[in-house]
Amino acid sequence: MSEIRYNAITGDWVIIATERAKRPMNFAERAQQAVVPAYVAGCPFCRGNEAAAADEEYRLDDAAGNWLIRSVRNKFSALSAVGEAMALDPEKKTVNGVGRHEVIVESPRHDQIIAFHTFAETRNLLEVYRRRFLAFYEDPRVRHVILYKNHGPDAGTSLEHPHSQIVGTPVIPGQVLQRIELAEKSLHETGICLYCKTMNEEVSEAKRLVAETKHFVAFIPFASLSPYHVWIFPKRHSACFSTASQGELDDLAALLPNVLGRLHTALQNPSFNFVIRSLAPDEADAPHFHWYLAIVPRLSKAAGFELGTGMYINSSIPEHSAENLRQAAPARKQDSAG
Repeated sequence: MSEIRYNAITGDWVIIATERAKRPMNFAERAQQAVVPAYVAGCPFCRGNEAAAADEEYRLDDAAGNWLIRSVRNKFSALSAVGEAMALDPEKKTVNGVGRHEVIVESPRHDQIIAFHTFAETRNLLEVYRRRFLAFYEDPRVRHVILYKNHGPDAGTSLEHPHSQIVGTPVIPGQVLQRIELAEKSLHETGICLYCKTMNEEVSEAKRLVAETKHFVAFIPFASLSPYHVWIFPKRHSACFSTASQGELDDLAALLPNVLGRLHTALQNPSFNFVIRSLAPDEADAPHFHWYLAIVPRLSKAAGFELGTGMYINSSIPEHSAENLRQAAPARKQDSAG
């Protein structure tokens, strides 16, 4: 019989369809396996093609002056970099569509996905994330910043070269506000942070743990909204990603490729999105919110039931999925071409 579980952090009810649960290979059969070269002549993000993405805002170089990571303005941004965040029609809640949107090119190599990263490569990327995150919040027009990555065709990727994106919006998105309200309500009722409580329960039960380090816990939520949906929580309470210490970023730099590598192995390089959910630096001490990183493999699609009810159907059992990931070997560099 199926179970209906409640996700206290998102406020969603999820049907865990135990009778039609799928094994990893059933999801992996959908994955597209292809040889990826280290360089593509027409790619705007490969080293040597910098003129095709010339609006550079930030770059990290090696000792020889060669770039390792670049952050460039998104040519197709939905928000204008010029203008002020002014209310056009307060009655209808219309605001000028201004903000910031950059693409963070993660590597000069076309085939260097995070699952294959060295520790130093991931550590550099996380530091660039933090620098751009803080730079965006220095813009007085920006009220919320989101850092995210799309990997693979089912995740909305338009360019294959490994990249992440960062967007600063002049309004706080409704989904973010909803989760803040749920967290505030829970803190008022229980006196403790909902996220800390959830993380401690997952560590105690250990059934859905994927990995645990000194500073972080990676787990599949009890009411995971979709198959193999992984959350990575910092153990230290903070509402803002940019407050992570050097030791914490070092820890995350080792953990993130490990988790993505296990997903790569178990599900044969699935499309996925990941997002860093965080409040602003001036809200870092908020007692109700806890920043975290969510990884969402795109193994299922919303259909009429989900659209009509707002409920999700998860065809994997979180406990089984976590066990599969614990047993999976991290991805190896030789799995890629180039």
